[in-house]
Amino acid sequence: MSLFDLPAIDAIVAAAVAEDVGRGDLTTQLTVADDVRGRADIIAKQSGILAGLPLVAKVYACVSGARTVVEPRLRDGASFVAGTRIASLFGGAADLLTGERVALNFLQHLSGIATLTHRFVAAVASTRARIVDTRKTVPGLRLLEKYAVRMGGGHNHRLGLDDGILIKNNHLTAAGGVGPAIARARQGAPHTVKIEVECASLAEVDEALDAGADLILLDNMQPAQLAAAVTRIGGRALTEASGGVNLDTVREIAASGVDLISVGALTHSAPAIDLHMRMSLV
Repeated sequence: MSLFDLPAIDAIVAAAVAEDVGRGDLTTQLTVADDVRGRADIIAKQSGILAGLPLVAKVYACVSGARTVVEPRLRDGASFVAGTRIASLFGGAADLLTGERVALNFLQHLSGIATLTHRFVAAVASTRARIVDTRKTVPGLRLLEKYAVRMGGGHNHRLGLDDGILIKNNHLTAAGGVGPAIARARQGAPHTVKIEVECASLAEVDEALDAGADLILLDNMQPAQLAAAVTRIGGRALTEASGGVNLDTVREIAASGVDLISVGALTHSAPAIDLHMRMSLV
């Protein structure tokens, strides 16, 4: 089963259509006759990486049932330039107009995430570092946003709180420190679940190693400190750099030798890709 077969995705699309259309598209109902047929092309106005195209058909299924035909011209993960025709839609002109904004909103947002992710991945090419996302996502859209990260060549961190253990600074405060927090987690964690702990200093890194952490998140460390931490860890745990990561700094961070670089901006700050829909009558 693909992501787009999940009932959760149908629910997201249905909610988005209901939010925009409400009791009906008043403008279209009053200006466009029911028997007018049209063709609409989704066209890029800038370059990027595509993500979310299957959602267009789902949007129009909500708007018009089977009356609108969506013909993709690209596949998710493909690159495009300004002027590229991404998809063509055929059906009632009124239906095409009613679904336009919701379809474009999904495509623009998810393609923006894929495009920004691709830029980070390219920036660390030839290093060992993987670019991973975070849980800093738009509420309700996490499945789709993390999918878009994958389309851009990135990797997913935890999907939610229930599929991994990441002991962060506030957990350390509540648990009494790195050692006690890891010990408590180890007692109750299934053997299939890895334990990651956030460390802000080399002293905490030593504590995490002594306690048997599987992954160590190196929080807001400068590149020289990251390199020192990687050397000290010596492969005994996977390393993740977090904090202060942007396109200007990510290459130097990757050069420290860390295994993972988590980037919240992939999902919380990616600019939408500019796409538009151009309609003609048939």
